[in-house]
Amino acid sequence: MIGPTPPAPIYSDSTQWFICDRGAEADLFYIISTETGDHLIRTDTSHFADTYDDYQRGRMRHEMHAVDSFYSGRLNYFSPYYRQVSMESWATEEMALSRLPLALSDCRRSWNYYLKYLNQGRPFILAGFSQGAHALMDIMKQMPDSVASRMVAAYVIGYKVTAEDTAACHHLRPAMGATDTGVTICFNSVKSIAAEIPVVSGGTVFCINPVNWRTDTVSGPFVLYGRKKNDTLSARLDPESRLLLIDGYQNDKPMPVIGKPGNYHHLELKFFYPYIRQNMADRVAAFLKKNEE
Repeated sequence: MIGPTPPAPIYSDSTQWFICDRGAEADLFYIISTETGDHLIRTDTSHFADTYDDYQRGRMRHEMHAVDSFYSGRLNYFSPYYRQVSMESWATEEMALSRLPLALSDCRRSWNYYLKYLNQGRPFILAGFSQGAHALMDIMKQMPDSVASRMVAAYVIGYKVTAEDTAACHHLRPAMGATDTGVTICFNSVKSIAAEIPVVSGGTVFCINPVNWRTDTVSGPFVLYGRKKNDTLSARLDPESRLLLIDGYQNDKPMPVIGKPGNYHHLELKFFYPYIRQNMADRVAAFLKKNEE
């Protein structure tokens, strides 16, 4: 179930980070999603990313760079390479959960290094997508109040926040609007409730519409920006399932391994990036203003 493991990333080594220091007043600490697959270590199959392997680093760097380009705006940006579990590991929740502790330990170590040597006391946004969002919540569950007081918000994108999570972490509070701070933003996008992927969003209790920043059923139109055409879609929160229902998207081809037709897990970052980028800036401004008063 576990198999051989690559060498541990050493976070005092700058090559184990993607960093853009813009001299800003606040940071974005981002944990990437699953970008790598099973690979061989000698003759055995490894289910964990090798952060020193050029090919796998390239896969991870692609998301790091894209998120910085589309989300960070003027924020300082920090994203660690880590021994994430492979895409194949998500074939069953049992298999993924048995392997995740190694990935989570790397993310915790990178976070502790960031706090001690890179953050320098600034306010920060925590964000993660999919596997990265799971790691983000693991970090929040162990976060002392003195550190949480500097957290502008946490963006748990494409993953679940369950009742068990909230019971284990008093820092997990749902966002209720566009500029509240110290809160958690969470959403999972589907065409219909039947397209839910349980390992990703089953049992979630948090959801906010990232287009209009409402927690009711009011629909919000948004533009999906593409190279050849821009499509106008809409997003509406379903209060019972806490899923985000997307109307108007035509391509229901499922993603590999865990995908279902009509589930848009793999499109979360592409769908909403202009709205989230602005929202990050708005929440930072609200946080700084509140702390000046």
